[in-house]
Amino acid sequence: MSFDRKDIGIKGLFLYTPNQYVEQSALEAHDGVSAGKYTVGLGLTKMAFVDDREDIYSFALTALSQLIQRYQIDVNKIGRLEVGTETLIDKSKSVKSVLMQLMGDNHNVEGIDCVNACYGGVNALFNTVDWIESSAWDGRDAIVVAGDIALYDKGNARPTGGAGCVALWVGPNAPIVLEPGLRGTYMQHAYDFYKPDLASEYPYVDGHFSLECYVKALDEAYAAYNARDVARNGKSKGLGIDRFDYCVFHAPTCKQVQKAYARLLYTDYVEQPGIAELENIRELINTLPAAKTLTDKTLEKTLMAITKERYNQRVQSSIYAPTNCGNMYTASVFSCLTSLLSRVPAAELQGKRVGAYSYGSGLASSFFSFVVKGDVSDIALKANFVNDVEGRHSMTPVEYENAIELRHQAHLKKNITPQGNVDRLRSGTYYLTGIDDMFRRSYEVKP
Repeated sequence: MSFDRKDIGIKGLFLYTPNQYVEQSALEAHDGVSAGKYTVGLGLTKMAFVDDREDIYSFALTALSQLIQRYQIDVNKIGRLEVGTETLIDKSKSVKSVLMQLMGDNHNVEGIDCVNACYGGVNALFNTVDWIESSAWDGRDAIVVAGDIALYDKGNARPTGGAGCVALWVGPNAPIVLEPGLRGTYMQHAYDFYKPDLASEYPYVDGHFSLECYVKALDEAYAAYNARDVARNGKSKGLGIDRFDYCVFHAPTCKQVQKAYARLLYTDYVEQPGIAELENIRELINTLPAAKTLTDKTLEKTLMAITKERYNQRVQSSIYAPTNCGNMYTASVFSCLTSLLSRVPAAELQGKRVGAYSYGSGLASSFFSFVVKGDVSDIALKANFVNDVEGRHSMTPVEYENAIELRHQAHLKKNITPQGNVDRLRSGTYYLTGIDDMFRRSYEVKP
């Protein structure tokens, strides 16, 4: 049977973030650090968080149920459901299997969980698009769910946490098309961020090394993308970054996003050293070994200065979610896409090309791109993301720490009832009601 495989991409989305946050400026005062360390140094304003009432199962159930309801999706017409997460509850049972509760009588649904730090969501999207392009496709649409609860132990990394979960409706004839054949990937063995202690929700992090890995992977993935673009479309006459009207990045912090966008210019220089606009950095780059460019602050600041106007026009709108919610790990790059759709008028996005970079520690990374080919105004309307963010409850740093302590006390426990307050949850949010003596979890939906 022949199926229509034109314009495969995102047909709809819903991004869930918890209904409570803590101000980063309040955390600065509470933690006894200098004013601006989190807000200016990291570019963060607010951080979403949860207590013991929410987990990755409830996150995924909420995001998926809202996507189905808001788009009136017939679940019988979904042939694949794939999940990306690094927030593991069970070493065997997948999050995808939990989500099958929402698929009605449709049990013929391919897909499973993808796990590699923050990269799993993009890998799930790639797998899903590949499925639609393959001989295995049966003509039905697909859904990708990606989300995490990002928590860190007390210390410098704690303010870089966050929480969120996205559900993507994927299929042909989509308004947001994943450009076919244009993907660059870089993978490497690295201990930059990892979670070997299953008794703790906290990762082991080598912060400076992880940022270096992020930049190195960006260089390589972007270069691989460029090679495929040249093979398909010929060599660009100008700067490579000018092929993209907008860009979205995995956002460990918003400051890192600004640095990442600027870093693309370095690869553009390496590939096209004769471009006049880059004349003033030629001597600087030529005096640095390639490995040193990953951490050289003078080069970093110079590239950021050159790209500042482009960044403000092409990237700034996309960091609304990470600025106000923090790092959503596997949902991070999609939170930036949601921000872009929510903050830029749909008419201005028509026909525009969006570059995208995903990074997961350990490490896995890809650079890819979307093209907006259809009206996305309904996607922004149904997401209602800005209203959700602006309507959240502001909590104190002490209340934030109390919530984290509730999670700590409940972690790996059985035969318990969560203690967190459900009053602040939005209507339609799934929440944990109990864990029995066999670790089986029960949930209800906030009316």
